[in-house]
Amino acid sequence: MEQFTIKEHYTFEDLVALTRFLRSPGGCPWDSVQTHKSVRRNFIEEVYEACEAIDQDDPVHMCEELGDVLYQVMFHADMEREAGRFDIDTVCDEVCKKLVARHPFLFADEKASDAEDALDRWDNVKRNLNGYRTHTQAMDSVSRTLPSLWRAEKLLGKAEKAGLHRESALEALEALEEQTALLRKALEEEADASEAYGDLLFAAAGVARTAKLDPEDALNEASERFIRRFEKIEEAAAAAGMQDIPSEMLEELK
Repeated sequence: MEQFTIKEHYTFEDLVALTRFLRSPGGCPWDSVQTHKSVRRNFIEEVYEACEAIDQDDPVHMCEELGDVLYQVMFHADMEREAGRFDIDTVCDEVCKKLVARHPFLFADEKASDAEDALDRWDNVKRNLNGYRTHTQAMDSVSRTLPSLWRAEKLLGKAEKAGLHRESALEALEALEEQTALLRKALEEEADASEAYGDLLFAAAGVARTAKLDPEDALNEASERFIRRFEKIEEAAAAAGMQDIPSEMLEELK
């Protein structure tokens, strides 16, 4: 039976032991019955919470959230150890080998002149190691679980390597305006507008990439501004003794 010893300070090895203990028959009843799929969303949520701590530049919060992400890695690796397919040592071995292979300008005879050159060499090694023979294969490898705007931006980056690129952000904006007109037409004709709307969002990601903006960050910041604007209107209504926000005040949000 797995055991775990309480200490004043813990190490990586203690986290390995604690994870095994929690998932053992004598450990936590919840942990022991989870599967990769049942805790998949937990993994995603912990990563987003770690990203929020990074955005806040809060070292205490960041340390806590990175620990939660690390535990998710340990949890999944321990399920695989139990299944006899791999363990956390295998995970560490694989990622070290990958990092060495993708840095030939550090561990081989190649040289990288700057950060951009290093990234290009990384991408080339990745394509070769993964056996991508076409640009389409490289596009198909972009994770479908990424936030949609980030995925669109990465796909456009792959397309740029094939020679497709906008000369300027204004040219990309023209493409967005064309998609806006097509969406307007679909809505006016009361047709299915989902495809046109998707194309518009994809074009918007293209504007962001060309203008060197982060589309997810930009949309999140817009959402924050919307909350603050709504808050002011709600506070104004409350100060005027109104229980509900009048529709004419909400018009300001449009």
